[in-house]
Amino acid sequence: MKPFNVFPYDSSIDFMRMRWVSLSVALLLMLVAVGAMVTKGFNFALDFTGGIGVELRYEKAPNVDAVRERLDAAGFDGAQVQNFGTGNDLLVRLQAEGKAAGGADQATSIGDAVAKAASLDGNPATRRSSSVISAQVGKDLALNGLYAVLFVIIGFLVYISMRFEKKFAIAAIIGTMHDVVVCAGWFAISGHEFDLNVLAGILSVMGFSINDTIVVFDRVRENFRSLRADPVEVLNKSVNQTLSRTVITSFVAFLTVVALYIYGGDSLKGMAESQMIGIIIGTLSSIFISGALLTMGPLRVTKQDLMPKAKDHAELARRP
Repeated sequence: MKPFNVFPYDSSIDFMRMRWVSLSVALLLMLVAVGAMVTKGFNFALDFTGGIGVELRYEKAPNVDAVRERLDAAGFDGAQVQNFGTGNDLLVRLQAEGKAAGGADQATSIGDAVAKAASLDGNPATRRSSSVISAQVGKDLALNGLYAVLFVIIGFLVYISMRFEKKFAIAAIIGTMHDVVVCAGWFAISGHEFDLNVLAGILSVMGFSINDTIVVFDRVRENFRSLRADPVEVLNKSVNQTLSRTVITSFVAFLTVVALYIYGGDSLKGMAESQMIGIIIGTLSSIFISGALLTMGPLRVTKQDLMPKAKDHAELARRP
């Protein structure tokens, strides 16, 4: 039985011929994303801004969408509602906007108002607890998220440098950072809520993007060692040979995330949205960007870069 391929293994699409266009579009997307983040900023969720959390208990398992509609009608706009604990419990989180200024007493009175507004016909809500969530906690979370991104980048650099060569590591990190910036920029442009789930989704995008890129680079290394051809031709052949694998893997991953977006509820929509965008951008960058970077300037890769023993012997031969 022959393996299923979306594209023939020996297809000859000239991706490298389009490299200047590809890199120009990638740069433009990054500039737009960075510009949106600088000028518009993010619509940070309560995870980062602080506010009030209210735990509610119902006699019967409540309809989360109905509770959300009741809260919106009562003036609690943008309230985050999600299941908590048992099926009869809900966690309602409200943005700060001065609500937490009164401390614990204010949180209690707001919690009672939320319980009253969230009560359903024949299924009243009871406030179990309410507490103030400090904005400082949000700042710490944002800082920890930044540390996580830096840790991942450094880890990728070390790993790819050990497995391949520094040029590959730099190209892979540039491609991955492009994906992360564009994905984050989407949330700045759209104004969609940015919470911890979105941050987790963006971190997973980094992993997906770098994995896709490593598959292509593995084939590049093999072809450099087995083919006598120009680097541009080798890179083209490598991208074409891995094209079906890249597209099929991305398509399956995308279907999974779409299911999460549709059926995962509002609390997971942000993460699913970031992953959907990241999968699309990451797939395109592994095909059009990462390989193209290896044909330019100081990142231009040669056979000698991938054959250190031959390079060492050549250096010894040149010595007097």
